[in-house]
Amino acid sequence: MISAAQGRVQGRSPAAVIDIGSNSVRLVVYEGVTRSPTVLFNEKILCGLGKGLVKTGKLNAKAVQSALRALRRFRALADQAGAVSLDVLATAAAREAENGSQFIKEAEAIVKEPIKVLSGREEAYYSALGIISGFHDPDGIAGDLGGGSLELVDVKGRKIGDGITLPLGGLRLQDMSNGDLGDAVSIAQKSLATAKLLSNGKGRAFYAVGGTWRNLAKLHMSAEHYPLHVMHNYEIDFAEAQRFLKRVAAGDVDNMRGIEDVSKNRRALLSYGAIALLETINLMRPSKIVFSALGVREGFLYSLLPESEQLQDPLISAADELATLRARSPTYARELAEWSGDSFAALGYKETEDEKRYRRAACLVADISWRAHPDYRGSQSLNMISNAAFIGIDHPGRAYIALANFFRHEGVANSVPDPDLAAIASPRLLEFSRVLAAIMRISYPFSASMAGVVPNLSWRNGPDGLDLVINKTKADLIGDVPEGRVQQLAKLTGKTIRLVVG
Repeated sequence: MISAAQGRVQGRSPAAVIDIGSNSVRLVVYEGVTRSPTVLFNEKILCGLGKGLVKTGKLNAKAVQSALRALRRFRALADQAGAVSLDVLATAAAREAENGSQFIKEAEAIVKEPIKVLSGREEAYYSALGIISGFHDPDGIAGDLGGGSLELVDVKGRKIGDGITLPLGGLRLQDMSNGDLGDAVSIAQKSLATAKLLSNGKGRAFYAVGGTWRNLAKLHMSAEHYPLHVMHNYEIDFAEAQRFLKRVAAGDVDNMRGIEDVSKNRRALLSYGAIALLETINLMRPSKIVFSALGVREGFLYSLLPESEQLQDPLISAADELATLRARSPTYARELAEWSGDSFAALGYKETEDEKRYRRAACLVADISWRAHPDYRGSQSLNMISNAAFIGIDHPGRAYIALANFFRHEGVANSVPDPDLAAIASPRLLEFSRVLAAIMRISYPFSASMAGVVPNLSWRNGPDGLDLVINKTKADLIGDVPEGRVQQLAKLTGKTIRLVVG
């Protein structure tokens, strides 16, 4: 079933994935199998299938019934959402328990699909694909902490090293230590001593995947009053991570600032997750810890794409989709993305590869707030973009794109709306955001945000500075407003710029 809703990308068929983990069972329905997948529906149940597995060797009986009940609902929800495919993945608890095969048999009867019980190596592989999917040119060690196991794998670009699995999931570590945090530390250290691949990660990034680790990131954000509440690609440097994790690992989480932002169901495992992460980075000595919202599910989804789509930039893909859904003319947005690159070069700004990507994405989403009242387009753009479900972008990049679009609507001379957000962007990106906004503000009165005019604008060196040349076939569009905008750019950049007909 394909929706006729105008807020959806047409021609896409929803795809559902159920992840049966040691602690939770989750359903995610995606709009389609794409490079930058959009979530239509997401629900999890904390069943605790792996609770007590260390002592009994079996899945928790009460948890099994809870999981089967959730799976029945999830099958119905996938059908209700119009999913044309349903893939079900099961991880550590189901593959290790004595009664795991019986549980899988009952679960398959409910979901009416074969269930893929992943080996530890497969879990590590799909976790690595999740990192490759969600980050631009990643370089480091990916670690995926579930309830029953910890998967570690080296990732560099699109290359995946051999992965290993360790019995260090949050639930398992709690059970093996009998709730004693000191014993949990010893157990983690002994298990991680076998993880030789960590020695290859010194000075590189550690990519942290999994619900418990995501909640650690949320706790750190709250404690630090971090202004951008987006967990994906949130970074903590090594020294700060050690300081923070030591406190959480000590067990005093209930008195920590920001603990109210972590669900009560998750708090019991925070200290065990902190121990696993702290001991991992103590051995690895990474430059930073980078938290990921993408893991096994998204890695599996990414594996279904043809290579040509895997190679696409997820940030540009998502920004282009947003333009298609919300801009007055997506073609104009693409024209602006091209012309802004010519403009930066003409003005003498040298961009890094990432800065070029961010500028292009900012142009693609420059017109998504046009339906809002003019007084609120700037603030709406700022909020929508800074908090968008983008992947393949770090937090300074988010701030750059959001601020550029704020200034595009409010004016380049305006004060920064959120100094904390501007601080994330860095002085260089803050300057770039104003320059890009000034370029956008030139193109708008010439084009009325419609396609066909921007390709008729070009730059050339003039006798006293730069000439912005408009093709003579579009000369009637010259007027006070575009001329004024050109001089705003000149003042901002310290250049002499003339608007001429060519």
